[in-house]
Amino acid sequence: MNAPFETKPLRIALLALPETAPAAIYGLYEIFASVGTVWHEMTGEMAETRPVEVRIVAREAVPIATSFGLEITPNAALADVEAPDIVIAADLSLAMTESPRGRWGDEAAWAQAQFARGATVCSICTGSVFVAEAGLLDGIEATTHWSAVRFFADHYPTVKLRPERILCPAGPEHRIVTGGGAGAWTDLAIYLIARFCGPAEAVRIAKIFVLGDRSEGQLPFAAMGKVSGGDDPVLARCREWLADHYAEPNPVARMAALSGLPERTFKRRFKAGTGYTPIDYVQALRVEEAKQILETTDEPTDMVAHMVGYDDPAFFRRLFKRTTGVTPARYRKRFQAIRSLPQGV
Repeated sequence: MNAPFETKPLRIALLALPETAPAAIYGLYEIFASVGTVWHEMTGEMAETRPVEVRIVAREAVPIATSFGLEITPNAALADVEAPDIVIAADLSLAMTESPRGRWGDEAAWAQAQFARGATVCSICTGSVFVAEAGLLDGIEATTHWSAVRFFADHYPTVKLRPERILCPAGPEHRIVTGGGAGAWTDLAIYLIARFCGPAEAVRIAKIFVLGDRSEGQLPFAAMGKVSGGDDPVLARCREWLADHYAEPNPVARMAALSGLPERTFKRRFKAGTGYTPIDYVQALRVEEAKQILETTDEPTDMVAHMVGYDDPAFFRRLFKRTTGVTPARYRKRFQAIRSLPQGV
């Protein structure tokens, strides 16, 4: 049985420094702001998860000019931020020939205080320099951008650097999480969502933003979109029946009988009202159910086929691959990897 979701919002503070690059800050903001909301908007499926409150914070709540020509606009000053659960320092535009000592005194003291009261402190790429400067990486493993390895050796020799890692959770209760290159912000986002909001929401966010291995295109990430036709009571009744009986034999004929319409009339009305032919709708629903089983169980593919209404496993495999672009086994491997990420604070 799954543990109940935490109802207290997960508070995330994206720390903007004068050297912070804007891409990861705004990318993380969009992803975290999408938790618990966008999946329903896209698919119509209600998905329970822990709510998230995300803010960009800085020493002062004034726009920060960056070296990339774009401003970062904080939502709040550090003094006005109350007890975030997670603090993230994004990648920094730093000259590797300059000493970082004493560079972010106020921000470092604030990060130290948040960590001391139980927050998880994270970094992306060269944002690890800030975390090291705050004294939070002394004696523990961490990663950073490959170009900063020598910089760490010169300035933070007590850090156990693991530059081969993309993500490196470390410290007490893994409350320090460092990321490698600048693109590691997507990996960090999925990791944190899985850990604090549940693996199912992490999978949904990965699908929404097409995060992870894209070598097989977008189809493995795609889900059945929100279906129209809710204002037609006949179609609504049929779809409600199908939601509980999709695996039964001859579902199209049974929906037609339930509608009270001649079968040809029913099929035309269903297509006009939903955008799907009845058989395409049944197959789409069955594939979505198969995805959930593959993501959450180790049932053999032949059994999954039977569970969603197909007695011919070979037909099911062909249908699944045509719909998702990958085999059931490949789909399972792809998304169970996200679901296996650690959970809990």
